[in-house]
Amino acid sequence: MARRINPKTESRLVVMLVYPGIMAMDVFGPLEAFATANSVTERPLYRLEIASMDGAAVETSIGISLTPSIAAPAIRGPIDTLLVSGGHGQVTARADKRLLGWLKAESRKARRTGSICTGAFVLAAAGLLDGKRATTHWAMADELGRRFPKVAVDADRIFVRDACVYTSAGVTAGIDLALALIEEDHGRKLALRVARALVVYLQREGGQTQFSSRLQAQFIESGPIRRAQDWALENLAADLHAPALAARAGMSERTFRRSFAAETGETPRDFVERVRVDAARQLMEDSRLPLQTVARRCGLETMDTLRRAFVRRLGITPQQYRARF
Repeated sequence: MARRINPKTESRLVVMLVYPGIMAMDVFGPLEAFATANSVTERPLYRLEIASMDGAAVETSIGISLTPSIAAPAIRGPIDTLLVSGGHGQVTARADKRLLGWLKAESRKARRTGSICTGAFVLAAAGLLDGKRATTHWAMADELGRRFPKVAVDADRIFVRDACVYTSAGVTAGIDLALALIEEDHGRKLALRVARALVVYLQREGGQTQFSSRLQAQFIESGPIRRAQDWALENLAADLHAPALAARAGMSERTFRRSFAAETGETPRDFVERVRVDAARQLMEDSRLPLQTVARRCGLETMDTLRRAFVRRLGITPQQYRARF
């Protein structure tokens, strides 16, 4: 059980667990956000440690060795925030029984545990994501779900909190997560000051990972299909039935439907519902707008349509989603 920390008199210990083959930015990006919180307040809000199991230097993705500040077993005192970095070395790390044992034991005592990018695989191997929602780099999301079927993978989020466990998407999303943790600890005003100092957004528009609907559309090779998708994303409340999108693409409806499915792997109707639900999720997370207003702004028109789309896509009602997330 984590000991409560008085933030007025004590600094919070943040530990970043590393291993050979980690991605350098997964380590330094989030830690820089915590360090900046110390700097802008001129107070030691956070104590930062980079830990490996034996304290020895580890290879990073940029070819420069990183010497940890401490060996993980040597850490004394309560860990407030225990984070696991990602990188190609996670394949070996998630098979390291000593590392997994330490991680599992310490996570029980830490106030919160989290991962950056593919560090989610290490958390999952330790059993810390069983029965929980989690995210990771969009390109690895399917594999995370296949290898760890007890994990509910949500590839559309920048970061996910489920109880006291946090996971974040690829690389720079670790900074987003750190800013969210700072806001959780010390309020939005300080988190905004840190974001400004780092010249990053406090909360990215859309709140989604690289696999978001908007960025996914950029992968479509066909110019006309991409044009229709871009227009749909910018005009969610407009008529987005197949005939209207086909006109935007300059195609007959029949050709458009066939080309759209071939290019994207989904029907125009499925695409439209997916992006509208994504937009509704973001509005619900970022505002207290009435659900009827959310439905109207996202082109779902009525509460009943919003509810049916949420149940179909997410398995829960809009009211349940807002209450949870």
